[in-house]
Amino acid sequence: MTHSAGVGTRGTWGSKLTFVLAAAGSAIGLGNIWGFPMMVGLYGGSGFVFVYLICVLLLGVPVMMAELTIGRSARSDPVGAFKKLAPQTRWRFVGVLGVVTGLVILSYYSVVAGWTLRYLATTLTEGLGESPAEIQAAFTGFLAGPWPLVFHALFMALTIWVVMGGVEGGIERITKILMPFLLLILLLLVLRSVTLEGAWRGIDFYLRPDLSKISFSVVLAAMGQAFFSLSLGMGAMITYGSYLSEKEDLASSALYVSLSDLLVAFLAGLAIFPALFSVPGLKPDEGPALIFLVLPNIFNTIPFGQLFGTAFYLLVAIAALTSAISLLEVVVAYFIDQRGWSRRWAALVVGVSAYLLGVPSALGEGYVSFFSGFLSRVDFLFGKLSLVIGGLFICLFVGWRWGTANAVAEIQRSNPGFRLGEAWSFLVKYLCPLAIVVILIRQLADLLL
Repeated sequence: MTHSAGVGTRGTWGSKLTFVLAAAGSAIGLGNIWGFPMMVGLYGGSGFVFVYLICVLLLGVPVMMAELTIGRSARSDPVGAFKKLAPQTRWRFVGVLGVVTGLVILSYYSVVAGWTLRYLATTLTEGLGESPAEIQAAFTGFLAGPWPLVFHALFMALTIWVVMGGVEGGIERITKILMPFLLLILLLLVLRSVTLEGAWRGIDFYLRPDLSKISFSVVLAAMGQAFFSLSLGMGAMITYGSYLSEKEDLASSALYVSLSDLLVAFLAGLAIFPALFSVPGLKPDEGPALIFLVLPNIFNTIPFGQLFGTAFYLLVAIAALTSAISLLEVVVAYFIDQRGWSRRWAALVVGVSAYLLGVPSALGEGYVSFFSGFLSRVDFLFGKLSLVIGGLFICLFVGWRWGTANAVAEIQRSNPGFRLGEAWSFLVKYLCPLAIVVILIRQLADLLL
């Protein structure tokens, strides 16, 4: 069945602001609202925050610049970009890896995002349970039934609907509404959290500099979190960069997106830890249970907790949606650019395919024992290993194959005054690949040990 691409199917961003909002939306997701506070809690508080900031600036920003430069120079999806910049070579498989990674991550990301929709609906209407045992039983009961499939479908339908609208009419329009709204909710949550009785203990844990807590494992964890949080390594920023006009400054764009991501992660911690420490008996190192089991206990014990909880899960759902949009867009852009499909058809086919791929993840958390552990295994393979490998090849491509001279020339097309070319080249050629290899070794060690 043939579907023509149609005039203007690819699209461009209307302005630098809308690009930054959309790209920040891509980066800001469950990794910020859930992952970052979880890692801060597990790795001892303020020391992790300090190291994370450095990692975003030295690892995240340079790799993001590399992806944006590839995308705008080639004006294509990840596969087409590598084919154009390194024709008749195997580098196109780096783009293929990115497209496949985006599709698989979307499949299970939508499942977890669906859980947040369920929590939003339940918190708004009836609450999540009166006691820790009730909250645990409600969550376990939810996972042990077919409802995760329903919320997975609902979330995926929302994502498909936005991407069908195109760059300007869909992604840009919705992120212009959702991103300011996300920031507003987050600021209100911070205000509520820091004014709770006993909140100062959480603020102290989160912000008082304690460099004695910094160890090699903290540095490794911060490097990994910085990389994963910014949506690097799967071609999302190559795709979004391909819609940038020639007048937009790539260096400042990468910096603004990274700082927006950093700001939201920081504010999420400021919303969670003071509230966490205001409730006796709760600990910050609860790990993955933090958002679905620990926070409902907080909402039960603080004034206006139901309102606070509803706002929080709305925030998480919005962050998840803006990230899922970019995951779907990576794959949709491939079918538009390389296969000539219409946007609506590509969004529908890819979205439904991602939904079906996510079914084992939705069923394996308690409903169908055959798929038990499927979600965590597929997350390790694609959300950890595949992303890191993709990021490594992007650095090697820009640093050693396409060449940093070409990349710097692309940056200087819109910013002739860019003077950090040598420093950026050094980071992309040497420091970033080395850091990514260390992250990769850490991931493999976690698997084997």
